[in-house]
Amino acid sequence: MDPLTIRTGDRSDVGHVLALLDGAVEWLVASGRSGQWGTEPHSSNPRRIEQITAFADSGGLWMAERTGRAVGALAVGDAMPYVPAATEPELYVRLLVTDRASAGQRIGTELLDHARKLARKQGVGLLRVDCYAGGDGALIRYYERRGFTRDQTFEVGEWPGQILTEHL
Repeated sequence: MDPLTIRTGDRSDVGHVLALLDGAVEWLVASGRSGQWGTEPHSSNPRRIEQITAFADSGGLWMAERTGRAVGALAVGDAMPYVPAATEPELYVRLLVTDRASAGQRIGTELLDHARKLARKQGVGLLRVDCYAGGDGALIRYYERRGFTRDQTFEVGEWPGQILTEHL
């Protein structure tokens, strides 16, 4: 298998990130898990396009590539506005998405390791992420297997969320 490269993302990557998100939505819907990200493609959602563009403009977007093809994306920065503020300096994982065709290749794990390196480089000892807390809890368990601990729960409308933390 060719090595994974992680590089800074920019506006030219917005379409790649949206394609990864669309693939994830398609997979979630086919798996009966439409509660996480809905049923509509993110590439047709102006709010989501604007959000991914803002991630790129912030300098916090990172792309995972294998043989020149986007296979994952990570966005880090300040906490999302819908979650309670941290009680110490942090780096927040704002987005993590991987190519479903590359499932099982540890792309998400490598992107989370990259987020840890970025946090340490910034001198912060807390990494936080939020995720969908509905359904069977598989996404929460995914983050727990990667070293995160459950913290607070929250809701955005009727969407249940879970904040997870890792002290570095």
